[in-house]
Amino acid sequence: MSTLLPLFLAIRLCSRCLIVRRRRRLWPLFCKSDAGTFVLPAYGTLTCWLYRGGSGFPPDADQTGFPSGFLNHVLAKSMIGIRQLALAGAVQDRLRTVNVLVAGRCLTVVAGLLCIWVTLAPFPYLGNLDARDAVSGQLAVTYIAFGLLAIAAVALSIHDNAPALKTLWTPLYLCFAGWMAVNIVMSESPGVSLQRFTLTASIMALAMMTPLLPPTQRHFNTCLGTAALALLALCYLGLLIVPDLAIHSVHDIVEPQLAGDWRGTFSHKNVAAPTMVILAYIGIYLTFAGAVLAGPVIVVLAGVFLVFAGGKSAGGLCLVMLALAQVANATKGLWLKRVVCFVPLIAMTCLTVGTVMSDALKSITAQLPIDATFTGRTDVWGVALDGVWEKPIFGHGFAVFWDNASDRIAAQGSEWAVEASHSHNSYIELALNIGVPGMILGLLIFVWVPLNNFHRIQAQGQNGPLARLFLVIWLFGIYLATTETFILERQNPTWFIFLVAVAGLHYLSRFKPR
Repeated sequence: MSTLLPLFLAIRLCSRCLIVRRRRRLWPLFCKSDAGTFVLPAYGTLTCWLYRGGSGFPPDADQTGFPSGFLNHVLAKSMIGIRQLALAGAVQDRLRTVNVLVAGRCLTVVAGLLCIWVTLAPFPYLGNLDARDAVSGQLAVTYIAFGLLAIAAVALSIHDNAPALKTLWTPLYLCFAGWMAVNIVMSESPGVSLQRFTLTASIMALAMMTPLLPPTQRHFNTCLGTAALALLALCYLGLLIVPDLAIHSVHDIVEPQLAGDWRGTFSHKNVAAPTMVILAYIGIYLTFAGAVLAGPVIVVLAGVFLVFAGGKSAGGLCLVMLALAQVANATKGLWLKRVVCFVPLIAMTCLTVGTVMSDALKSITAQLPIDATFTGRTDVWGVALDGVWEKPIFGHGFAVFWDNASDRIAAQGSEWAVEASHSHNSYIELALNIGVPGMILGLLIFVWVPLNNFHRIQAQGQNGPLARLFLVIWLFGIYLATTETFILERQNPTWFIFLVAVAGLHYLSRFKPR
């Protein structure tokens, strides 16, 4: 006992010194060294033996003087402790290499995408009369959450991206901002318009910062893939765990005829379907960017969900827009690009909304193998166009027309149309809410300028997978806008990603990707 006690004390003193200095990385290194492998088990053995009394050996002691199996037990416990300490040291080393600012930026992007895609009230119950307001953005938590995300996004990106942000101060954007201010003042309900535009402005700020927040394209890809897989996982889990809340049912108050269509975390299949198309585009992009596992998984899961969601407009445009994006990418001249992208858009507008204004166009559409009413949209377009003619200059005010549309008199047989929550056409909705001048400014910003930006990107030789992703999402958006309302539609998922694509084309046309 007396001969071993000094050795025990010496080992204990050395270990205490190492523990005290573990922040200087001596302790993990010592644990991994040959000396640590020998000394620490010996220290554990001596400690256990001395604490047991140290005098005399039990009757079942072996030649080492310890109880049978006791030494092996102590050594095993000591080695487990060594491995745990070594792992802790490795984790500490890894954490030291983490850039807190970069992590904060990426987390903000992922949080923003999930708040938009998953929403703050996922899997809403549609068996009550308030179902249409489930994602209306009127809850205080929605305004606070997106307001804080927008502030965080601007604060985290403004230091390193000041040159990019300065490019947003263009006469066109300033005119649009000024017109929105005038429109809110002239609105039928200025308070409501201001409240709803506050949320829209927060969403726009968050979307415009999203391409700038990740420090590199690799980080951007990781954020996109993480958010996309998280959303798809939640949607499919919803189908398994709460199918009544993830699939339209006959108990839905507003549209029981949609029973059986998948909607996932969203409030409606017409919101879920375009999102799945965009996820499929993201999956294709990630595959070409090197994510050979995550990319195809996203494509398959999003494609299957799209089929069962039954979104006719989104589903019909999905592959067509991929082909159109390839043609636009292969076209060199700017005016030829405009012909390729905009002539089919004009034709589609004439065959949809045009049928309400022209009997000749209506007769042409009637000859096509499609529903000439576009599932009743023509009645809604008629009500919306009547509203446009009432106030063509300033409009009725941002996002207020449909609040009181039920008080209007609709054509016989179309009475249900005044119960709609939007006009099912983004361009009509712009004219209805912010007037024809506001619609023209919106067309310039969201339709005309992005193609010019892509042409500049192509001329600089920067039309890689990322630029092509933004191009196909933008094309999908401007065509979907002929049958769905999403432009300036607050936290609408399609609007958010569409704006990210518009912002991405703006930045890529002026700066090289990192």
